[in-house]
Amino acid sequence: MATVGRLFRSASSMGRSMCTELYAPKRCSRGVNPMNRNVHWVFLGSPGVGKGTYASRLSALIGVPHIATGDLVREELSSSGPMAEHLAEIVNQGKLVSDEIIFKLLSKRLETGETKGESGFILDGFPRTVKQAEILDEVTDIDLVVNLKLPDRVLIEKCLGRRMCGECGKNFNLASIDIKGENGNPSITMAPLLPPPQCASKLTTRADDTEAIIKERLRIYCEKSQPVEDYYRLQGKLLEFHLPGGIPESWPKLLEALNLDDNDEKHSATG
Repeated sequence: MATVGRLFRSASSMGRSMCTELYAPKRCSRGVNPMNRNVHWVFLGSPGVGKGTYASRLSALIGVPHIATGDLVREELSSSGPMAEHLAEIVNQGKLVSDEIIFKLLSKRLETGETKGESGFILDGFPRTVKQAEILDEVTDIDLVVNLKLPDRVLIEKCLGRRMCGECGKNFNLASIDIKGENGNPSITMAPLLPPPQCASKLTTRADDTEAIIKERLRIYCEKSQPVEDYYRLQGKLLEFHLPGGIPESWPKLLEALNLDDNDEKHSATG
């Protein structure tokens, strides 16, 4: 892992097996071993699809760190680290964080994890561009790229339903989604994640969770993500997983698609 960390720094300074496309509940043809703690996986998907939820669950099951670059940026901003002030200027001006900074933060995170005995990783929402994917390929061998999919109208409903308790900080979702299958598309059902009584009167909504802004985010993501999906599809590493519903419906099928056996599935459900 130290080698990976050094190479990440080198790649950032430069500035620059087979898993076919599958649909649930088919299985990944690479024969992924979920108990291999040295897996190098990437999770992609539109805003609101649940990348963090499923990546963190798999992280706990497999025993590898779940690394979200957005979290790395937020952690650095809240620290007194050498990049914090520079990052704050970038974020406050509404600019995009450069590839160089992202790879520096990722390198730092991997090296910190190595000292704790971590091996492997699941990257959440990264890489976002082909350039980032190319740099990542120069420094490590990505085993599998899981691309979570939901129809845009479901994503919009999910994002519009997001709420957070202004007191305890917990997240909830008021959306009750029940879309009947048509034109060969499956039905999708997602129950709301309702707050307890003590939080119900303290719910807040993200300022950017308006329909117009959500649609624009989805448009931009689709425009930028397609080349990344094609990049990994050509490598034979892309697993397209169409979520059939909420966590109760989707989690077992995702485990099946990743070749997790029944024992692992039962263990994860009770964990």
